[in-house]
Amino acid sequence: MTDKTPVAPWYRQPWFWFVMSPLILVVCVSLSFVTVSVFYADDRVVDNYYKQGRSINQSFEQEARARALNLAAEVVFDPVTGEILLNLSGDGALPEVLHLLVGHPVNADQDQRVLLQRVRDGHYRGDLTQAVSHRRYLTLLPDHDASQMRSAEWLLRGEIHFEQRNRIELRPTDRAP
Repeated sequence: MTDKTPVAPWYRQPWFWFVMSPLILVVCVSLSFVTVSVFYADDRVVDNYYKQGRSINQSFEQEARARALNLAAEVVFDPVTGEILLNLSGDGALPEVLHLLVGHPVNADQDQRVLLQRVRDGHYRGDLTQAVSHRRYLTLLPDHDASQMRSAEWLLRGEIHFEQRNRIELRPTDRAP
């Protein structure tokens, strides 16, 4: 008198799923975290910290030259058209072309280099390639290879928060060379 009831396969056993479901969930969540961390990793701000630290003296000298030339720039951004208008004043001859580096604090892919052409004496105009928002670092350089910032004769720096304003005045800082 043996009653043989058919045994359900392993995948239909409730205890199997009770034990395995948390493990399967952990594996799925871990894989999603790995995927997000690989594809959306933060950019390194500087590749070579030692070289960047040594070049700070060059930056001080460039700002001292800008201070000696009594340079000041007023930059106005048009958020609708992406137009940049810049008024540069200072002693001596002003360059025909300026480079404005618009740097994002975290994402290097959002950095922009804008070529500003002289419209008339001391007035320059350029266009952004994409819309900007939030906080950005600005670096104004005279006409030269913009990728070689350390070789520029002078530079002006500033920081702008586009939520608060669309105009900024760039002046040399008072740091000693």
